[in-house]
Amino acid sequence: MDTAPPTLPTTSTPAQDARNRRKGATAAALASAVEWYDYFVFGIAAALVLGDLYFPAGSSSAGVLASFATFAVGFLARPFGGVIAGHLGDKRGRKPMLVLALTLMGVATTGIGLLPTYETIGIVAPVLLVTLRVMQGIAVGAQWGGAMLLATEYAPEGKRGIYGSFVQLGVPIGVVTANSVFLLAGAFTSESAFTAWGWRLPFLVGLLVLVLAWYIHKHVEETPEFRAAERALAEKEKEEKSQATEQGADKEAGKEADKKAGKGKGGDGARNSPLRTILRGHLSTVFLAGGSFAVNTATFYILITGVLDYTTRELDMNRGAVLTVSLCVSLTQLVLIPASAALSDRIGRIRIYGLGAAGIALWAVPMFLLIDTGSLLWLAVGTFVASCFLSIMYGPQAALFAELFTPEMRYTGASLGYQIAAVLGGGLAPFVMVLLLETTGTSMSVAAYIIGLAVIALGSIKVLADRARSR
Repeated sequence: MDTAPPTLPTTSTPAQDARNRRKGATAAALASAVEWYDYFVFGIAAALVLGDLYFPAGSSSAGVLASFATFAVGFLARPFGGVIAGHLGDKRGRKPMLVLALTLMGVATTGIGLLPTYETIGIVAPVLLVTLRVMQGIAVGAQWGGAMLLATEYAPEGKRGIYGSFVQLGVPIGVVTANSVFLLAGAFTSESAFTAWGWRLPFLVGLLVLVLAWYIHKHVEETPEFRAAERALAEKEKEEKSQATEQGADKEAGKEADKKAGKGKGGDGARNSPLRTILRGHLSTVFLAGGSFAVNTATFYILITGVLDYTTRELDMNRGAVLTVSLCVSLTQLVLIPASAALSDRIGRIRIYGLGAAGIALWAVPMFLLIDTGSLLWLAVGTFVASCFLSIMYGPQAALFAELFTPEMRYTGASLGYQIAAVLGGGLAPFVMVLLLETTGTSMSVAAYIIGLAVIALGSIKVLADRARSR
């Protein structure tokens, strides 16, 4: 499904276009990978050590709940990052917001790695941890839209899906890298040393994000679709001024023309306030996008954080073995995500996207039945099949969301849809999982939670498909 208007022509040569396309896609993929790595190390640490170190309580469950609540706070902050960066990204450009997001993430992640524990500085420790997690949330909320548009707006005709998947690959790359670094930290330190300082090492890698931010700032150009939209706006302003002059407008009328074109303080042009345009005319599309994706992000975070806590704390499975399974399962996504994205370029985004959502709904119960056996083999099988359905859905998602909105409001609209899903699904999912397990005593309640979100997703996808057909 290609719902977005075609890219306007640029003045660059074909060779320059190809070079910029490669550079933009590579930068987008790297930005996504390092940003998600920084974000995921917190989730792993939340499941393993942060509860005891920053939220000492009477029971391990209470500490884990507090730790996962802090994990969820980052998701609550993501829409703010999406709104702020989306508004400025639609007005000022995709690249500056991506650089700012990477810088903020690097600073926040490094800060967590250096943060003293509750035992050292008392209540200030969890307060600062929450603050730094909020910074991470704002950063990743701002990053996804910038990286996604850097890739998809450079894509050749008919290949937006596969180019968008380069950004989506950042998620499994981030998971694999985060798990690998934690495995190495655990392998080269004793249990006590890991709890004391070894867990901090993965966070200190966040300093490398600042290097990537500098590279993108210096060497990557703005996307052709944004530059085309800028030229179109300039032409519109010129035309409106010309019309005002021909009609004998005075100086005040000229100022009014500027305001209508989006230059005045109170201008209503889409380029002046992309957020206002979204809220007034496209809010339903934003919520449909969010509803369609919440099951994906919820199931994903249940797999990489909730299941890690459940298997190690409740099923007494080995931490290193479970991390290894998570790492290997994530590696398969490196193949499945671009494959499903490429297929969506041929047969349509909605078909592939809907297939993934239906698969998640059907597999939720069998997956937890396999996990509950306490066997590493069946854990791997259960999470692998779930990961396949997640990849089928995740591959075309960037291109699908980009095509729901026109260039002048695309950063804002796509980011809001994605981050709403992140709040409703991913941020709360590990917390909800622990709460459901403690309340019901059965993992089938978690499966029911996933199925409920899948039903919402399938309903949202159907409405989006109906709208596409009507257009």
